Amino acid sequence: QAQQAKFLSDVENELEELAVTIAQAKKMVELIKGAATKERERFEKLFAEASEVLAAFQKEVAGFIEDGERFMLGEAEADLRWKEERRAKLAQCKQNLENVPSTDTIYFLQEFQALKVAMEENLSPALSFQNELNFTKCTQGVSAVKDVLSAACKKQWDHLQGKGIDGLKFQETEEGLCSRSPSAWRLSRQPPSSLRRWAMPAGLMAPAIAFIIDLDSDTADKFIQLFGTKGAKRVLCPIPYPESPTRFINCEQVLGENLMNRGNYYWEVELIDGWVSIGVIAEDFNPQVSYNYSRLGRNEKSCCLQWNGQNYVAWFGGCKSVIQQPFFHTIGVFLEYSERALTFYGVKDSKMTCLQQLKVSHLAKGQFDPFQNKINQQFASLFLYKLKPAFFLESVDAHLQIGPLKKDCVSVLKRR
Repeated sequence: QAQQAKFLSDVENELEELAVTIAQAKKMVELIKGAATKERERFEKLFAEASEVLAAFQKEVAGFIEDGERFMLGEAEADLRWKEERRAKLAQCKQNLENVPSTDTIYFLQEFQALKVAMEENLSPALSFQNELNFTKCTQGVSAVKDVLSAACKKQWDHLQGKGIDGLKFQETEEGLCSRSPSAWRLSRQPPSSLRRWAMPAGLMAPAIAFIIDLDSDTADKFIQLFGTKGAKRVLCPIPYPESPTRFINCEQVLGENLMNRGNYYWEVELIDGWVSIGVIAEDFNPQVSYNYSRLGRNEKSCCLQWNGQNYVAWFGGCKSVIQQPFFHTIGVFLEYSERALTFYGVKDSKMTCLQQLKVSHLAKGQFDPFQNKINQQFASLFLYKLKPAFFLESVDAHLQIGPLKKDCVSVLKRR
């Protein structure tokens, strides 16, 4: 009986403990449901606000296109009417002159004078199209917004899942997109600072940084057409870019807007067509100097890897080194400030082939290499400046695209 009583007591205690834990579990369930409901309400509210921002932006851009079309059409149609009226008037005067009898000298002189006056009338003013540049860049602006949104969505989804990118952690945070007013986006040349780069975890001796490059339209030569912030192509017809003190005027070059002044950086470029040079240049380089001096690698403030249609050539300070390697559509660029080195890689199927490394390296006794000698003398001084990615589209069909980075290549550099 005593054992039975003890057993029943234990059961009673167990039942009481279960009742308490059940009550706690019920509270936990209610808390989870309540938290999820509140989070869902906040989430739906924020998405609705984001949708309103995008809808307002869409409305503004659509209205801007309509305004630009109306303005340009107004000028063009007025110019067309003036030309048609002038042609009709000249044709009528010519016909009147031809119909004058050869014997009627006075009438002939009158009609001839009328034709002469019509010919000497002032021409119509040249078309201005002041808003043409912004009007035709709407798609570029919307594309930039789309790229930023896509990158931000992917980053935040990875963050929610507790993941980085190939073991790398983002260093920079996104600016709040939804908090921006639609007018802040209107005809903006660049998106808000988006994913600039992501770095390897701390503790590695030589951390490689995957660098996200945005092309700077304020530096693009007038014969370079930009596609968003990632693509560039050399064209035959000049583009009416606005004046800018940083714009190249004698050489078909464009820079990335990103600055590099410490650490290590890696980016990739797709060579789509033509002769293309890829490299770096000092931030304070004067873009308005002569063609021969402003070209990448033809001065002491820049260096590059050039594809000339037959082979690769490394350039620095006007000296060159021809590289005997097959063509690679993808070129990887690895800039190491700590080592004062710049390495160009040919990338194929996520495998990296070193094409050329620019770094001070003393030659063996009896050897003489003009290019390496130039590197040894002046290359280290390049790292005294803040540097920018630079691109030279040498042939009229030259076309490049800043590539999405191949994660395997970044992993290789991480293990260095």
